[in-house]
Amino acid sequence: MSNQYLSFATILLPRPGTDWSRYSVIACDQFTSQPEYWRRVTDYVGDAPSTLKMILPELYLSQPDAKQRIQQIHRTMNQYQADGIFSTLPHAMICVRRTLSDGTLRRGIVGLIDLEQYDYRPGSDSLIRATEQTVLERLPPRMEIRQGATLELPHVMLLVDDEEEPLIQPICDGLEAMEPLYDFDLMLGSGHLSGYRLDDASARRLAAGLDKLADPEAFSRRYGISGYAPLLFAVGDGNHSLAAARACWERIKHTLPPEEASAHPARYALVEVCSLHDPSLQFRAIHRVVFDVNPTQLMAALKHRYHILPGVHPDGQTITALWRDQEEVFTILEPPCQLATGSLQQFLDGYLRVHRGREDYIHGRENVRALASQPDTIGFLLPAMEKSMLFKTVVLDGALPRKTFSMGQALDKRFYLEARRIQPKSM
Repeated sequence: MSNQYLSFATILLPRPGTDWSRYSVIACDQFTSQPEYWRRVTDYVGDAPSTLKMILPELYLSQPDAKQRIQQIHRTMNQYQADGIFSTLPHAMICVRRTLSDGTLRRGIVGLIDLEQYDYRPGSDSLIRATEQTVLERLPPRMEIRQGATLELPHVMLLVDDEEEPLIQPICDGLEAMEPLYDFDLMLGSGHLSGYRLDDASARRLAAGLDKLADPEAFSRRYGISGYAPLLFAVGDGNHSLAAARACWERIKHTLPPEEASAHPARYALVEVCSLHDPSLQFRAIHRVVFDVNPTQLMAALKHRYHILPGVHPDGQTITALWRDQEEVFTILEPPCQLATGSLQQFLDGYLRVHRGREDYIHGRENVRALASQPDTIGFLLPAMEKSMLFKTVVLDGALPRKTFSMGQALDKRFYLEARRIQPKSM
């Protein structure tokens, strides 16, 4: 009962007896300016088997020993398989129930997508699309990790717009016929995770629901538009990892005859599908912090570039700037982009091409405040976008500016747990 949009997979989970709380770690693209978090993770994991040893936190991507770390990741994947660390779950999808750090529940279904249905390039009309701009320069290190890996560990989350006929939530709340697979607390205050093997009836219901959402006529009626290809899955988190997987597949498929290409495991990717309308999914702004700059000079350049008034004004885009003990609320009038994030990003891109400085994307207002208190650093607090606008905006306008929104706080991001082979077993 595989569906053409989301399929069953052979999934690897830690074998019984594993300390799951030490095995499962947060997505690699979190806490990139907070090395103390990853030091705490390393200390907590210790010598235990862990996904930490099979991923590369982005904090370390630019470190001199990055290549050595990647080589060690590949060795660890192979060693874990040789040591029997994994239990195999054939022909499976998993219903995931994640209790977040604030106690709310997020639901999702882990399954397999076909990378041929995903395109991250501007102007894409594929069934699976990036919601934010893909920075091509960020792909090579992720491709290097995947190209030498025998396993993938997903942190990609895809969204479906099932508001009219809820699909994901009812399936993930009907657990009576599902086999429990795991149930444990996540490390360092990130909540709780439980998983259940999707039963046959739920799998049929899922397939039928996805067919309806992908129907072109129903899609046009839903958004009041015509002449546009349906968007079934919008990438909510992990787009650069998914883009790296697609780029790796492009390299591989041209070396294979068609019959091998259709079944090659690297053609597919394991993801978690969530409802855009799950009550726990709150779109939060991803803020900006710029290091190694003169905040006063940067603000002067920003005011020279745009028509800016102090305070909040309903006809513009309001942003808060923070540096040392300063806080300034301002509004950009006649902004160049539809979103405040885009207007600020357009300025910062140009400014940092000329001036020294380093930009980072930060989840959480208090994290921005803490970082902006450092010398030669300025932070910008941005407003969140309305999630109900996501699908129609992506269809009509294309991908949003990079790092426009985040689904929740950093501690609530997806944790690595499930794994899948991405190389043929003969390799």
